[in-house]
Amino acid sequence: MTTARLPLFPLNAVLFPGLVLPLNVFEERYRAMMRELLKTDEDEPRRFAVVAIRDGRETAPTGTGMPDPGRVPVERGPADGFGPDPVQTFHRVGCIADAAKIRERPDGSFEVLATGTTRVRLLSVDASGPYLMAELEELEEDPGEDAGALAEGVLRAFRSYQKRLAGASERSLTTGADLPDDPSVISYLVAAAAVLDIPAKQRLLQAPDTATRLREELTLLRSETAVIRHLPSLPSVELTRAPTYPN
Repeated sequence: MTTARLPLFPLNAVLFPGLVLPLNVFEERYRAMMRELLKTDEDEPRRFAVVAIRDGRETAPTGTGMPDPGRVPVERGPADGFGPDPVQTFHRVGCIADAAKIRERPDGSFEVLATGTTRVRLLSVDASGPYLMAELEELEEDPGEDAGALAEGVLRAFRSYQKRLAGASERSLTTGADLPDDPSVISYLVAAAAVLDIPAKQRLLQAPDTATRLREELTLLRSETAVIRHLPSLPSVELTRAPTYPN
């Protein structure tokens, strides 16, 4: 079992391996995290862990560093908004992120661009420092049975789903030559791109193997495509835009 101790960044979102994650960091606890990560040499990975919040706030309204000029800042701890036992507030499977870009703005906030790399299981959370730290167990990706055949079916279903969602013609969709052929990469790409709620995305992230994830995606894509077919006025362009996550 490979374990690691890394800074923890909880979000109201699920990060998958290979997914690019833009962050707008303005709370002091996460500013402190980014200042520490900047001490790592640019040639080395600047790693932190992202977990989805099960029950709690992504931002602490009274926390130092929040952009509210009318509020007197109140010093809060790194676990503010996450209850007395933060580990119970978060989903237990998350993803390591590698911050390729960390840019500090004149006001002390940060613009961050990170990429998901490896799934991890959350073992414990330490709130004794300026930001949350986590003990994590890295999770291997098991392909499971028939992952290759399932991936082909998921890609076909995803093209149909994408066509319905975007209202695009078949010619404007990504061609097979532009898509990856690794089943695990396909499973994460589809999980990240599909418009699903956090519980559904979390189930996909923590699937025990690639084949199980692909089977669930096939079911979800067929179901979502059927729903979209009956909602022609759905503002799909807005739904497909990737947000920048505030902390």
